[in-house]
Amino acid sequence: MILTKTKASGKFSMYVFSALFTLIAANSFAQSKTTSSGDTTPKIVNIVNFIRLLEPRDPLITQDVLYQTVVKQVEIMQKYHLGGTFLLQYDALIDKRYQKLLAGLPKGTFEIGAWWEIPQPMVENAGLKWRGRYPWDWRANIGFSTGYTPKEREKLIDVYFRDFKKAFGYYPKSVGSWFIDAYSLNYMYQKYHIVASSNCKDQYGTDGYTLWGGYWNQAYYPSKINSYMPAQHEQDQIPVPIFRMLGSDPIRQYDNGLGTTRQGVVTLEPVYKFGGGDSTWVNWFFKSFTDDSSLGFNYTQAGQENSFTWDAMAKGLEIQMPLMAKLRDEHKIRVETMEQSGLWFKKNYKVTPATSFTVNKDIEGSDLKTAWYNSRFYRINMLWENGSLRIRDIHLFDEKFPSVYESQVATSNECTFFTLPVVDGYIWSKPNQIAGLRLKAMVDGKEILLKGNDPIFTNTGKSTMHISWPLTSVDGTLEIDLTEKLVKVSLLSHTPCDWFFELTAAPGAQLPFKNISPTQIDCRFEKTNYKLKAVQGAFAKSDNGSVWQIKPSMNKLLLNLADIAKP
Repeated sequence: MILTKTKASGKFSMYVFSALFTLIAANSFAQSKTTSSGDTTPKIVNIVNFIRLLEPRDPLITQDVLYQTVVKQVEIMQKYHLGGTFLLQYDALIDKRYQKLLAGLPKGTFEIGAWWEIPQPMVENAGLKWRGRYPWDWRANIGFSTGYTPKEREKLIDVYFRDFKKAFGYYPKSVGSWFIDAYSLNYMYQKYHIVASSNCKDQYGTDGYTLWGGYWNQAYYPSKINSYMPAQHEQDQIPVPIFRMLGSDPIRQYDNGLGTTRQGVVTLEPVYKFGGGDSTWVNWFFKSFTDDSSLGFNYTQAGQENSFTWDAMAKGLEIQMPLMAKLRDEHKIRVETMEQSGLWFKKNYKVTPATSFTVNKDIEGSDLKTAWYNSRFYRINMLWENGSLRIRDIHLFDEKFPSVYESQVATSNECTFFTLPVVDGYIWSKPNQIAGLRLKAMVDGKEILLKGNDPIFTNTGKSTMHISWPLTSVDGTLEIDLTEKLVKVSLLSHTPCDWFFELTAAPGAQLPFKNISPTQIDCRFEKTNYKLKAVQGAFAKSDNGSVWQIKPSMNKLLLNLADIAKP
């Protein structure tokens, strides 16, 4: 999203389509076969390129440069027989060059959809007044639907869908954006029957957009009153899966820029020198993506907006495209359009599923390992570093937690979406004081940080994940079971061990905890009350400078992360 300057590129011609291309591309949608780890969960890749007509932030990025970027994206996808999705911002939608270019792509292999940023011609064609500095203005109160009233949003949607149908003869099935409010999403579903959407990866402050604490990666059904919040019940959800964009680094993205107000970016986006533009990182990411244990299904989104230009993204795409083609041919990944993935998701899941993304082996030279687990009730992330465990994130989901943008129009140039924090290893940290829940024990009257060997991740059911971590500091193995609603922890040992988890946060962190009792912690965030409940084990206030501790009962901890509502 942060632009790199580039010189104008020359004109390029498209490859001629052939029957062979269509035949081979159809292979993209074959089911994934068993990986080397024995994991048979589908590994789904959407190549999504979204298109803007103009780029007012850099005079060197002309309309021709932007168009030729898309031409080259089409060419490289043809070269490797990879299909994908092109999402059109309205100003590009009504441009004849883009209409002609995209209308010629083979249907079923390529998809044309909507990119939901709001430019000047769309606003004016809806009978509204443009308030932007440029014909496209990326501020949250101008360039996004959050800056408009619900009735204005309806007008904008009707204009886009009307003109899309004029250009292509049908309504788009996929709509993507950094963020789309729930009112707009539900209107698009009910009136125009969209089947898939996408929003930005989790990030804090990047480009002025904060989406923090949500369903990490994969896809979820959003609440009818909060597009960022997963719904817990079918009747309270918008039945359009929202896929998380950009292919976040599951280890490094979370802590990137820690202690600052704006995160950096470590993603599959091909413009980044460390990330999608680096062959070592790309090969590591896809190896972990395909081979490491994942629950439900694993997902990533490749591709890039044309605003970055071909010169900036070419190297990364030339690394990624042949690798994705190889993995597809080996039946390790499915390369699909957003519409195809959305239809598959809706066929397989009536409500948001439990999923996981794990990393058993980091890039060479690092011993970091991680496990992300999501359900419709919560998310949790565990990071193993230097042989120790830090639970660096737990956020709870509540479909009744409204987004302010459902009842108010955004007036700021920035936008924020949150869920309910229990552990936040990013916002509650400073560079020299890293927040998180750490596993400790009292040994010979001293408090020590427990350490161990490599954790083992195992799927134990359709929605359950097991982690076994052999310890070295004490005799025993930490066993963790993650289910849709519960987190279960026990320490199996022949020798009794006085173990516990301790939460620390940097001084000055704004914490949600209002009252700590043995059975629950009362919390309040963004005017919402909620609780963290211990079914087995007990919370206690700490006297050593930490926030709180939780100690096992009969050598077990059991947290209910679904029973969060306060009476």
